[in-house]
Formats: sequence, C-alpha cells, structure tokens
Amino acid sequence: MLCSIHVSAPAKLNIGLSVLPVRGDGFHDIKSIFTEVSLCDELDVSLRDRNDKSNILCSVNCSSMSLPEKNTITMTYKAFCELTGFSEKVHVELEKHIPSGGGLGGGSSDAASFLFALEALSGIKLSLKDEESIASKVGSDVFFFLHCGRGHTGCAVVTGRGELVEEFTPRADVYYLLLCPPVQSSTKEAYALVDLWYQQGKYSSWNIPTKEELKAMYNSPFSKWTFRNHFTPALEEKYPVIGQALADLKASGAVYAEMSGSGSSLFGVFSSEKARQQACEKLCHKWNCYV
Repeated sequence: MLCSIHVSAPAKLNIGLSVLPVRGDGFHDIKSIFTEVSLCDELDVSLRDRNDKSNILCSVNCSSMSLPEKNTITMTYKAFCELTGFSEKVHVELEKHIPSGGGLGGGSSDAASFLFALEALSGIKLSLKDEESIASKVGSDVFFFLHCGRGHTGCAVVTGRGELVEEFTPRADVYYLLLCPPVQSSTKEAYALVDLWYQQGKYSSWNIPTKEELKAMYNSPFSKWTFRNHFTPALEEKYPVIGQALADLKASGAVYAEMSGSGSSLFGVFSSEKARQQACEKLCHKWNCYV
C-alpha cells in the first residue's frame, strides 16, 4: 500500500450560469457549462505513523492561507471513513494557487482530488455512486470534478444542484485569461443576492437555455456567444470593481468575457495565444491575471 501520493486539483470556469429560484430544500437548480483549466492547487497526502499520538485524524497544512478546522478536505475524510471504515490518520500539505472565493471551484476540486488520493492510499476503490454520496456531503461542485477527473474530457453540461454531469468534448481553439478583482464573494452571499433579485423581479426577461442550446452555443463562433451568469449583475451592483474589470477585459480584445461561478473571478476568451498574451501584458499591471 502507498504511504504518500501527490495529486493536482484543477480550477474550473463556468461558461454561462443560469441559477433558478431557490428550491424547497434550500438548494438552487443550475444550468451551466463547466470546463477545467490548467490553474491547479497541489496536494501531498500521506499516511501518518500509527504511533502518532495526535488526536487529529486528518491534518491539513496550507502555508498561504488559514483554513477553517472544518473544510472540504476534512469533510471528505470524515465521509470517506464513515462509508468505508478507513481509520488511518492522514496529513495533507496543500499548496494553493486557485484564488479563494473566486468562483473557480478550488475547494471542491481539492476535495475530489483528495478523495482520489484516499482511494489510492487505502487501496479502496469506490464506485462512482459511492464517490457521489461523499460529494453530496461536501459541496455541489465536487460532482463535476469527480466526473471529469482521472483523464476525462474536463468539460460538461452541469444541471440539477450540480450533481447531474454530462461530459462532452471541449473546444481546442479557446484561450482563456483569468482576472481576479480584489473582491472575495462567499457563495452564501452570492446566492442571497440572486434570491433578492428574483424577489424584485429583475430576472423576468432572462431566458434559461436548454442543455442542447448551451452545447450548440459553445460550439458556435465566439461572436455568437450570449452566455449569461445570473450572479454577475447582482454582484456587480454591490461591487462595481467587477464591472470595471469586465470592461477592461473586453477593451483588451476579449471576444467574450464573463464572471465564473458565484464570482468574483472573471475570464476573457481569446481566439489566439498571441491575443491573450498581449491582453495579459496590458492588464497585469492593474489586475491579478492568470494565463
């Protein structure tokens, strides 16, 4: 059995994100295209010595930020142990590169990659159904990273609360530039703002595309992309800097620009590596950018 393993946890972008009114159980149905990008967190996961007297079963060290005691990694560990009976103590060294609170799925991706690491270290291979039962206890975005990890396409239409994932082939001609305004928006805050906008009738003119329409638009020329994110106008109203950053992305030559997830990270789409690089050089003096 392995004693340690290194895994990467990729970020995701939402290309369009429809958020439907809150359900009776407190969740929201969504419709979105999720796509993985090369920006990754890195995790080193190791089994601790059996003679270790610490009462901490899953310890996580992250030098770049302070994690709460209850986080997506410790939640995944608890759910895995409850499901399988696994009882070994583990330690995780987490190297964060994905901005926190940016709508890029960093915590969810960390959870999915950590689950893959636990399976490798324990020698326990879970079915996708069992993995999804763990995801349901951790976070809605975890489902996507479970489906699209391990060498899958990394692109899918995601519906339901996030648990319905239909993979399809991603485009090879898209060049993304990520831009992170100095705003951290919690998922809880973002959904509360969307709920308020629904109560005020501000989404009455918005159309909710079908899954087929989402895929057709994704594969159409960029000039025909009309994807919208329900979170964007609500957060932009509260944090005008988001609108300023979006305007700068478009002015830099992006053929499409939008916020990812519940924000506040933004992305611009460019049709060539050269165009993206020129935009990055122009914007990096003002904004935190990722190629």
